[in-house]
Amino acid sequence: MSLQPQVEDAAEERSAFFIGADADTVSEEEEEDHHQLILQKANALASENCLKEAIDWFSVAMRYGPVRPEQLSTFVDCILRNFKRKAAGPDTLSGRSQDAGGSCRDNAFDCPNCHSFLGEPVTIACGHTYCKRCLERRLLSKCKLCGDAVSGIEKANVILCGLLDKWFPGELKKSKTLCKVDELCRRKRYQEAISLANDVIQSDPDSAAVARLSRAEAYMALKQYRLALEDTEFCPGSSCSAEALFWKAMVLHEMGQVDESLQVFLHCLAVDEDFPRAKRQVEKILCDLLSPADENVKVGLRETTQNTSPHLRSKTLVSDAEAPPQSPVHRQQHQHQVRAASAHHHPDGQEKRGESLERPVLSRAHSLRMNGSNCGEEGLKRVCSAPQLGDQEKASLLKRKLSVSDTEPCVVYSGSSKHKKQGVTKGSKQQAAKAKTRRAVPVDLLDPNDLECALCMRLFYEPVTTPCGHTFCKNCLERCLDHTPQCPLCKESLREYLASRQYMVTTVLDTLIKQYLSQEYTERTKTHLEETRELSDLTKNVPIFVCTMAYPTVPCPLHVFEPRYRLMIRRCMETGTRQFGMCINDPQKGFVDYGCMLIIRSVHFLPDGRSVVDTIGGKRFRVLSRGMKDGYSTADIEHLEDTRVEDSDELQRLQELHDAVYEQARVWFQNLKIRFHNQILQHFGPMPEREADIQATPNGPACCWWLLAVLPIDPRYQLSVLSMTSLKERLVKIQHILTYLQSIPNN
Repeated sequence: MSLQPQVEDAAEERSAFFIGADADTVSEEEEEDHHQLILQKANALASENCLKEAIDWFSVAMRYGPVRPEQLSTFVDCILRNFKRKAAGPDTLSGRSQDAGGSCRDNAFDCPNCHSFLGEPVTIACGHTYCKRCLERRLLSKCKLCGDAVSGIEKANVILCGLLDKWFPGELKKSKTLCKVDELCRRKRYQEAISLANDVIQSDPDSAAVARLSRAEAYMALKQYRLALEDTEFCPGSSCSAEALFWKAMVLHEMGQVDESLQVFLHCLAVDEDFPRAKRQVEKILCDLLSPADENVKVGLRETTQNTSPHLRSKTLVSDAEAPPQSPVHRQQHQHQVRAASAHHHPDGQEKRGESLERPVLSRAHSLRMNGSNCGEEGLKRVCSAPQLGDQEKASLLKRKLSVSDTEPCVVYSGSSKHKKQGVTKGSKQQAAKAKTRRAVPVDLLDPNDLECALCMRLFYEPVTTPCGHTFCKNCLERCLDHTPQCPLCKESLREYLASRQYMVTTVLDTLIKQYLSQEYTERTKTHLEETRELSDLTKNVPIFVCTMAYPTVPCPLHVFEPRYRLMIRRCMETGTRQFGMCINDPQKGFVDYGCMLIIRSVHFLPDGRSVVDTIGGKRFRVLSRGMKDGYSTADIEHLEDTRVEDSDELQRLQELHDAVYEQARVWFQNLKIRFHNQILQHFGPMPEREADIQATPNGPACCWWLLAVLPIDPRYQLSVLSMTSLKERLVKIQHILTYLQSIPNN
């Protein structure tokens, strides 16, 4: 059922009330409620792809109260859907990017996001591995391969770092150099970053695209916008096109070209919708575009020329299509202003031939971020002469801004020359061809010892990497976490990792082992299966939980906290048997000779590793021999079954005895004090219904076991009844107990 009609009706009803109400009679709480209701309606319209209506209602919401950028997430998704629909086509960058990505994804040593060499690999919670650069630059919020959220708290994978350093030292060195460029940018040492990036671009064409993006960031920080834009133009069409579009949009936004930057940000999201930084920027731009106008737009713009505000108010920018026709003199003046701005931003103060900012995308803008320069004052004054826009007009203007792609190509900034475009296309083809070449591990450097678990000293089986970057066999790690929530190697706390229980296999290592150590992996798998098969036998080496009495068909909830029993329960689940034996303690033997199998119905794990296990009784058994495995008891057992009664007369008498005992038990239960009655119902459930066939199961009627569990008698006496294989003897024992309890007053 659609949410939109309900929200619309409620919002319009509340709006009618607020229009007719006196301002003094409306409380702050009511205003806040109304504000939230309007936002709900706007989000409902956006979720149903009603873009124009959503713009109107978000604009109204801005009047009633502040709207945070993150509250526009649904709105951005709606805009992006419309943008994609308009920009769809066989030649879009999105399609080319995906094709390139598909060719790279087959290589285990490539990052699934940027498709470059992994470099410093980081394995995230889902088990997939990305390069450190993509995670540090926050280029993704979800895993590209499985869609799981990316936390970004994980450290570099120690095992993989060592292997890549051994197998591909040259490529690893290049990758570390690129990371150093990013590090210099983070430390605001931009000139050093540019110098190092220049060295990379000249010496290593394969890494040039990534280096240019880092250099573009440095140029932007130094306000050398033309050079930054040039660097972003080398990447579209390649695997880094989304990041290139992002930095292009960032540069345009810094220059004050808000309309154009919004289009490029949307193009970036069309190429890669999981680009968190681009989405945050779109949210901020929309929030600014929709926010209420200042009291005087001219004042705000004049403050911009005096550096009191870092950016032009983007909502005052009116597109050329809406501006009145200009005379040739006016057009010449405007062109002169744009050239002057271009010369100001060029580091040498000169325009390069063929690189004027009078490109289609930039000529539509009406102002640049001038940073105190006087060369753009005339242009600012011209913008200041635009009439102040009301909320409805601003909403209409935003609709026009978001529909640019109706009449214009999707690629907003297409490059400075035909030569450059051809160069990019040629480079893209070369990179795509190179991507098809898979890296091969040098055979002479392949050593199975490099892929051994530090705990079991065997080849990794189901390798799992912790957030601290260390890798272990899944079973080995779980056994360690049974004892302490710390990494076995570095002792870093793994409490959160233990609480999430996402022990996902590290796919890169698993693939490498299967591909390059196939024989060793086969032997390791065989050993694992043999161990699992041994644990799956329900008569040999059966795990025994030494704790309390258990009975067939009777629930038995357990709180498991000891490490040995954590391991035992986990093995029962992994082998698929979901069963273990329950016996009470015996001082001489360790546990008694008779017990009951428990069937695990569910396991609820607590954050600290403890668990609540819901079980129900199964078959009874007799212990033949005892043993020990990894700290918990085991036993060879044989199952017990009741001896069947074949004679009809004897069966009739047994049925009458059963009915009499059942009725006696029902009366006893009903006459219990309410406190005891409720406790029994809470722990064991209601008394089972009378069964038509008392010999239908090997353990006899369920009511006998329920009674044995709830009757207040010594466990040793209960054990003697559990071990009986005669239903008649069991009924007689229970009858004697009931008779004795009913003879006690106030029972």
